[in-house]
Amino acid sequence: MSANPNLHDAEGAARPIREPVWHFRGYELRASDFTTAMIHFYRGEIHRANTWRNRLDATTNWAIVTTAAAISFALTSADNSHAALLIVLILILIFLMIEARRYRYFELFSYRVRLLETDFFAAMLVPPFQPSPDWAETLATSLLRPRFPISSWEAIGRRLRRNYLAILGVLLLVWLYKLYSLPLPAAQWSEFIARASIGPIAGEIVFVLVGVGGLILILTALATLVLNDATGEVLEQPRVFQRLGIQRVFRPGHTDRVYGTGIWQRPHERRDEYMTMIITEKGAAVAERVMQDLKRGVTALHGEGMYTQQARQVLICALTETEIDDVKRSVYAADPQGFVLVLPASEIAGKGFAPLDEEGLYHGS
Repeated sequence: MSANPNLHDAEGAARPIREPVWHFRGYELRASDFTTAMIHFYRGEIHRANTWRNRLDATTNWAIVTTAAAISFALTSADNSHAALLIVLILILIFLMIEARRYRYFELFSYRVRLLETDFFAAMLVPPFQPSPDWAETLATSLLRPRFPISSWEAIGRRLRRNYLAILGVLLLVWLYKLYSLPLPAAQWSEFIARASIGPIAGEIVFVLVGVGGLILILTALATLVLNDATGEVLEQPRVFQRLGIQRVFRPGHTDRVYGTGIWQRPHERRDEYMTMIITEKGAAVAERVMQDLKRGVTALHGEGMYTQQARQVLICALTETEIDDVKRSVYAADPQGFVLVLPASEIAGKGFAPLDEEGLYHGS
């Protein structure tokens, strides 16, 4: 918009000059202040994500160096050194657990970075030039009450498939080669099995334990293929994206946002939403305070206290997770004797929450 106050539109009406301002719960931020803060926040989250990315690489390096040292020792030492390979195998599994935990921290910061990329920077480039309705609340919830965006099983499965299956596979192949060839090649199957014994543990039991452990690892890697909540990785596109042109997949409907509903690999974890029921004798005052402080709508129902036989008002208000403490403070300020119930809601759609049209209810209208 031009800064010239004398500019007029085609019909001769003066165009008002308005500086973009971010409004948030009673105070205002200039657009430049908000943008500066978000840029610094983005840089900070990138730094933290890179730090945990480096820690992931460090754990993988530990596993590779340990495996190489164990193989060198086993192939150049005494006959019973094959037991050291199994001990190192257990150590590699411990490295896997450590790396999976670090991967979840990496994903936490990558989740925030991705939210900024899809709904702040991308929103500056394409219509309607605004973030998703739930963007600020989702990002604020992650900052106030951090939670890992992916499960432990997805982290284990992803690191197992990416790195550790190959490392463990090499270790097991060297273990089998050690049993067969050193000091002399095994002449019979029974001799090969017997060489796997470790102290009082018979070779047959060792082979069963190793086989069961390997099967569990393979099943874990396969079962976690369907878990795709990770946002810090460039994941493989679904097959439909490979069969169809990208322009067909991303083609928006008349109610779709260009970069929102059609975007690939946008963080999709739904924020927690709640329904609050406020029982009070000062319904009007409490409702006014809640609407003023939280900018949320309130619906009043009429009730009766069965013990006191007195009339009560029951106020219903839909909230997000970060607003629960605020509504308690507002109720207490208007009616210290008020009673607040907080109930989890499976889904809330409407103004201030997920738009109804994103569910496809009005696509045909």
